[in-house]
Amino acid sequence: MTTYFVSRHPGALEWATEEGIQVDELITHLDTAIIAPGDRVIGSLPVNLAAEVCQRGGRYLNLSLQLTPELRGRELTIEQMRACGACVEEYRIERLR
Repeated sequence: MTTYFVSRHPGALEWATEEGIQVDELITHLDTAIIAPGDRVIGSLPVNLAAEVCQRGGRYLNLSLQLTPELRGRELTIEQMRACGACVEEYRIERLR
């Protein structure tokens, strides 16, 4: 089982490290074909990719933040992430046909 952290933001990885989140592989883009049953994917994925992770037997843990409008689209520091309530929350997502 592998834990992937999907992000292109250095502050997010720094935050995860300081929070003690164990990561096997840091990636900036997720190809869902690599996901095996039991793998964990941490990040802020589009819902269709998160659903694919779950469909393949992986676990999706969303990096959740309560961003203010002025912080959207900006690189955040660890302090800003904490101020925005950064946390990892597990979701099980299923695409309905």
